[in-house]
Amino acid sequence: MSATDKIDVSIEHKRATLDDGTAKKHPNTCPGCGSHYRDDELQEHLRVCPQCGHHFAVRGLERIRQLSDPSSFVEDESALRSGDPLEFFDLKPYTERLAEAEVATGLGDAMITGTARIELLPCRLAVMDFSFMGGSMGSVVGEKFARACDHAAEDGLPLVSVSSSGGARMQEGILALMQLPKTICALEDLHEAGGVMISVLAHPTTGGLLASFASLGDVLIAEPGALMSFAGPRVVAQTTREKLPEDFGLAESNLRFGHIDRIVPRGELRPVLAQLLRLFGSKP
Repeated sequence: MSATDKIDVSIEHKRATLDDGTAKKHPNTCPGCGSHYRDDELQEHLRVCPQCGHHFAVRGLERIRQLSDPSSFVEDESALRSGDPLEFFDLKPYTERLAEAEVATGLGDAMITGTARIELLPCRLAVMDFSFMGGSMGSVVGEKFARACDHAAEDGLPLVSVSSSGGARMQEGILALMQLPKTICALEDLHEAGGVMISVLAHPTTGGLLASFASLGDVLIAEPGALMSFAGPRVVAQTTREKLPEDFGLAESNLRFGHIDRIVPRGELRPVLAQLLRLFGSKP
């Protein structure tokens, strides 16, 4: 092999480092204890580190598989797509960002809805996927949740919501902000029809989503360590110029102040949801 044919082995090293020279962490490396796992190992443990209990992020469809009985989930409203009436453009057109997110995730938007069974108990599911544009709530997410509430009321089924979002989708401007009252009204209609919603808050649930339906469930459950605040700790600290508690905005802090009902580790979430469904009258 000649000198010109030699492979530059430094390329991979450069790709594996950040701008400041520190090594990039593999997505399957636990930020809590540094343990590394194969993807199948993480799936086997529901994406929870068996060493320290850190809860990794979970994609929407995988979350549904974790919670529902095998082959019981039937998706609906999957054809809904966001428009671009504002013709929003930042570094690239909003339509291009939507197309890239759909190709990368295989989803039409940041929420997946449908019917399912949890330990044979029928329910409606509305599960968010943070990997689609940070789980941001635009017109499609608001419409999907509103329709999930309508279907739950019509069918007499409890609604189980799993939230994970950075807030309202800035590319849709006022249209995204309008989803806050829209989803709140839809949930109020569900309650007036005698229906219930169990809200599961995963990491992170922030901004407009926390300010709307995510915090209005009849029962509020959070995963350990989930961030639940309207603004992130850094923004709040910069605004107030005060030192915040180490657990500011986390599930543990919210439980201490009575903002949620219970913190449930991911391995216990399915049986706890089934127990709640039974209490609310769901029957096989």
